[in-house]
Amino acid sequence: MKKFNFTISAIVAVVMACSFAACTENEDPGLEPEQPSVVEEDYHFDLFLTVGKHGGMSSKNTTIVNSTDKLSADKGIISIKGEGTELGDYAMECISKGKYYYQIPSSNDRFVKYQIKNNQVQVVAERPFRSNTYKVRNYAHAWTDDQTLVVMSANGEKTQIIWTKLNTTDMSIVAEGTLPISVPQDWEFLTTSGILTYRQSDNRLFYFYYAKRDKDTSNPMRATNESRFRTAVIDASTMEVIQKDIVAPVDSEMAGSAYGQLMQDCVMYDEDDNLYLACFTDEDEIEKGMLLRIKSGAYTFDSSYNGYKDADGKLLTVQYLGNNKALAYGRNDASGTNIDSYSHYYSIIDLSTGSRSRLSYGGKEIAYSGGRFSQRSVIFNGKAFIGVNTEADENSIIYVYDISTGTVEKGAEVGGEYFFDMIRVLENDL
Repeated sequence: MKKFNFTISAIVAVVMACSFAACTENEDPGLEPEQPSVVEEDYHFDLFLTVGKHGGMSSKNTTIVNSTDKLSADKGIISIKGEGTELGDYAMECISKGKYYYQIPSSNDRFVKYQIKNNQVQVVAERPFRSNTYKVRNYAHAWTDDQTLVVMSANGEKTQIIWTKLNTTDMSIVAEGTLPISVPQDWEFLTTSGILTYRQSDNRLFYFYYAKRDKDTSNPMRATNESRFRTAVIDASTMEVIQKDIVAPVDSEMAGSAYGQLMQDCVMYDEDDNLYLACFTDEDEIEKGMLLRIKSGAYTFDSSYNGYKDADGKLLTVQYLGNNKALAYGRNDASGTNIDSYSHYYSIIDLSTGSRSRLSYGGKEIAYSGGRFSQRSVIFNGKAFIGVNTEADENSIIYVYDISTGTVEKGAEVGGEYFFDMIRVLENDL
């Protein structure tokens, strides 16, 4: 039986309970705020699996998608053998919200809105490119409301940043343009995707990017990056750039910048709309993770803050759990840095102190998991569903973390016939 990697991509449905209501004067401030709940029967999980080896990051391997109604222990072992649909021309790296998926297919000629129903990819709407053109997997995105999607990337020559605003009801192009961002002096081109995110409290888009030049003499497969990435702040209504070329306070690169959060969550917000960005830097011959913060109302990073202290390797994903806590997926570089190394683990971060503890079950830390390009967790209805693929286990095991109590239970397993790469939660099409 082949080992496989179980990955959960946390595209959180709009009603998911990762926000907490504030206490009133009559409430005990020591109690956990009550979370809103949803009818779980109105949602399902889509499981993404690949044939041959792990998918993600421009993998050419066949991707199969299958759906399941729940991930709790009473589901038992989820077998996908003989079921599901092949994605074909569609990439695993995509956008999802509500009932639908959105992406640019391998033809690199249009935007597509689709569903996966009855083991088939069913196109709902599509829109050919206008002036700005994009490539499959190579773009960043952000939602400014439930129907407005902004897509952004470098142009073909990687000398400018282009953007397109879509109305996802019918996939019409509302507007498109180019940001006044140029390649800095002594550099040759801009990073392809970068990271784009929307801060609701002041209607601002933040675009994180950096410049590059060929080649990194120590690694001919990579270009040389600027030592510190940059930020552009954009008015989401007018797409006017308010500030640009804001340089990060420390040597660092954004996590997930190669594919713009199409597969992994690298940005999160707390209840006060403070923005957190997963990053890393090269230090002492390891890729040391860090969690940077932009306070609500500010445009620059807080130079005194690092929410992921004393890192033993790269920080890959972050998700906000509420009450100043976050779920992180990181790596212990000493245990291996290859994509499939069993060196990755989950931890719960206290954002006020930067301290963290490994995810545990039954009084023991959960063993290292394989797979770097992995989300592995989704937050839904007051719980975090966390899939791990350890070297010792034949199947992936889903652990269920109760956000309000901090307790961990064992959930369903997923049969190991294929390589499990991602899971998303979507509304049922009733």
